[in-house]
Amino acid sequence: MLDTVIIGSGPAGLGAAIYASRAALDYVVLEKAGYSGGQIVTTNDLDNYPGMPNIDGASFSMALQEHAEKLGAVIKEATVTAIERNDDKSFTLKIDGQDDIITKTVILATGANPRTLNIPGEAQFLSHGVYYCATCDGMFFRDKVTAVIGGGNTALEDVLFLAKICKKVYLIHRRDELRGDKHSQEKIFALPNVEFVPSAVPKSIKGDKKVTTLEIELQKTGETKEIAVDGIFVAVGMIPNNKLVPDFVATDKAGYVIADETGVTNTAGFFVAGDLRTKALRQVITAASDGANAIKSVTDYLNA
Repeated sequence: MLDTVIIGSGPAGLGAAIYASRAALDYVVLEKAGYSGGQIVTTNDLDNYPGMPNIDGASFSMALQEHAEKLGAVIKEATVTAIERNDDKSFTLKIDGQDDIITKTVILATGANPRTLNIPGEAQFLSHGVYYCATCDGMFFRDKVTAVIGGGNTALEDVLFLAKICKKVYLIHRRDELRGDKHSQEKIFALPNVEFVPSAVPKSIKGDKKVTTLEIELQKTGETKEIAVDGIFVAVGMIPNNKLVPDFVATDKAGYVIADETGVTNTAGFFVAGDLRTKALRQVITAASDGANAIKSVTDYLNA
């Protein structure tokens, strides 16, 4: 029986693996994708991880994996289909096409993905003008024109961040009124370089090698309009990768596993790390930190 199984090999999972090796735990990392890194792999430029400026997501992920493997991490390609709790409080992991794995503890680090617009050009220009995190990638658009799509608190925070560095920021929202908090709205409406475009639905994203144009439809008139932009930040929510969360683990209304930075859930021996847990900031650095904290919680649990 293993001490722990880490499911997912993004920054949270690999961060956990590094600390699991240092804690001399008997463990394995399971990754269904066949490669490590999670969604950070698709990031063209990662500029906010301490000590590793201007690195692309794939290189960053490779460095994380090499670090973990150098310390003894075993990363196994496997698709977990279910997690069951046994009478002795251990866990059985059902693996597609492979033998079951029995473990004393589980760390679920399957992350979350940005909700997409599903419009032409969005996937084509990913990391070439289309992004899902302004605080991660906004600095590449200093003195340029950007658009934020969304109307909640995340979108408003993105606008406030970008407005400090961009020549102009368009805020595109499908409704007449924003859903974010009123204090942030007041700040935004007072900014001279922010233009709010209400009742507008994005229709397509155009460009050559990089984004040049956002096409929107004004719902009240049916008019189609093109806006010249250098970058587009989509802020219409996140979708937690929670398919493996068993019924005995508590989640919030949005489907995130309820846990603080310790990764401790309502079920003894079951821990969560990274973007899948309830948290205010979903960044690479907080995911890696979650992995370390989860191993601390695992060792405390095992020692007890």
